Amino acid sequence: MKETAGENLYQYDDEFRNTIATVDEKGKRVWIYPKKPSGHYHRMRIIVTTFLLSIFFAGPFLSINGQPLLLLNIFQRKFVVLGQAFWPQDFVLLALTLITLFVFVILFTVVFGRIWCGWMCPQTLFMEMVFRKIEYFIEGDANEQRRLNNGPWNGKKVSKKVLKQVIFITISLLISHTTMAYLIGIQETLAIVSQPPTEHVAGFLGLMLFTGIFYGVFARFREQACIAVCPYGRLQGVLLVKDSIVVAYDWLRGEPRGKLRKQQAAEIKQGDCIDCKLCVHVCPTGIDIRNGTQLECVNCTACIDACDDVMVKIGKPKGLIRFASYSSIKNGIQKLITPRVIGYSFVLLALISVLGFTLATRSDIETSVFKVPGTLYQRTDDGFITNLYNFEFVNKTFSVIDLELKVESPSSASLSRVDGGEVKIPAEGLVKSVYFIKIPAGEVKSARTIVMLGVYKAGKKLETVKIKFIGPVSRASDMKSRREDEQREEEDKDKEDSKDKD
Repeated sequence: MKETAGENLYQYDDEFRNTIATVDEKGKRVWIYPKKPSGHYHRMRIIVTTFLLSIFFAGPFLSINGQPLLLLNIFQRKFVVLGQAFWPQDFVLLALTLITLFVFVILFTVVFGRIWCGWMCPQTLFMEMVFRKIEYFIEGDANEQRRLNNGPWNGKKVSKKVLKQVIFITISLLISHTTMAYLIGIQETLAIVSQPPTEHVAGFLGLMLFTGIFYGVFARFREQACIAVCPYGRLQGVLLVKDSIVVAYDWLRGEPRGKLRKQQAAEIKQGDCIDCKLCVHVCPTGIDIRNGTQLECVNCTACIDACDDVMVKIGKPKGLIRFASYSSIKNGIQKLITPRVIGYSFVLLALISVLGFTLATRSDIETSVFKVPGTLYQRTDDGFITNLYNFEFVNKTFSVIDLELKVESPSSASLSRVDGGEVKIPAEGLVKSVYFIKIPAGEVKSARTIVMLGVYKAGKKLETVKIKFIGPVSRASDMKSRREDEQREEEDKDKEDSKDKD
C-alpha cells in the first residue's frame, strides 16, 4: 500500500504520541541501550565536559583571599561565593540572585532551547561522559551489552559486572566527597575521611547517603532523572517558541523517508532520510528526533553526529538533523531577536542592576535591635526616661571589626552599654549586648520617639539603625492616640466587610 508523505508523517506522529520510549505496553521500564556516539559534536562535548568536571573536582581546593571559592553550608547557614560570605540576614540578596538566575534560564531556553541539559548539566555530564563511557569500555557497544545482559551468568559476565559496579561505586564515592566539601568545607571533609567514623557519625552517614544516591541515579535510575524528575524538561514546553534553537530534524528535506536503493525509478521522489534509525539507536533517552521536539530530548547532539556520518556515506550534505528552529526550517529565516527575547532581556538587565547595586551597598555588619522583653520605660532621679534594648551584631567578613555607635537623632538622646567596654565583633561571628538609651523627660513628646543610631567602623559609617523609644505621654495625648487607634480599627473593619460582600 502506497502512502503519501503527509500520511506517513501522521502515522509516525500518532505512534510517538501514544508510546513512551522507556515504558512498554505493560507499564514496565524498557532499559535503554544507546549506541556508542562519535563525531564532531561528541568531541566538542568531551572538551567541555573535561573543563567543567575539572572545575567541579578542583573547586573545593581553590580559594580567594584564604576563603573557599564556593561554600554552601546549609547546616550552619553560611554561604561563600567567590570568597564573599553571605548569611541568613542577606535573604534579600539570595532571593534576588535566585530570581535573576531563573529569568536567565528562561531567556537562555527561549533562545537556545535545552542546550544546558546536554552540555552543562551535571546529571548528563556524569551519566553520558563518565559512567556510560566506563560501561562501553567494559561491556562493549549497545548490542554487546544487550547480549551480555540476556546471556547466562558465567565467569565472564560476573567479572565484567563486578568490575563495572566497583568502579561505579568508587566514582560515586568521589562525587559524594566532593559534594560534601562544597557543603561543609574541604577541611571538615578531610577530617571525616582521615578519622574513624565514630568521630564524625553525622558526616560519615551523610557521605554514605550521598554515595548511595549518586550510585542509584547513575547505575540504575539514569535517564529517568531527566524524563520523570527534572522539572526543566517540563518547563520547556511553555518556554520554547518556534524561533528557539533546538536539535531539529529538517522534515522538508528528509521526507518522504525511505530505504536507500541503488536502482530507483526517477518518478519516485524520496527525501534524504533513508530511515536507518541510527538517530534513534544513539539517543540516550530512546526518542525519535524525527517526531519533533520532545521533553525527553536533552540536546546532546548524538543524533546529529550519527546522521551526519550517514549523510557523508551516501553522498548527501550534512545537517539533516542540526541545531535549528522550527521557523528557520519552515521559512528559511532564523530570528534570534524577538519581542519575547527583548522583554526577558530587559527584565534580566533590571534584575542584574538591582542585584549589583545591592551587592555594592551591602554592609559588612548586620545590626538588629530588640526591646528587652517585659520592659517598658523607666524614670531616673536625674530627670531622664530610659529604655533597655538587646543589640545583635553579625560580622559578615572574615576579620575582626571594632564598632562605634553614635546617636544621630534626637541630639538630646544618649547611648550606654550595660557591661561597658568596646564592641569587638569576631570574624564571621555574632555578638549580643544590652544597651540603655536615655532621653531627658522634657524632650519626650509622644508615646513613641524615633531614635536614629549610626554604626561606624574606623570613622566610616556602615549603616543606620532605626529604634523606637517608648516614653510617657500626657492624658490628652493618650486619649487622642486611643481615638486614632479606634478610628483605624473601624476603617479596617469596614474594609474587611466590603471584601466579604464582594
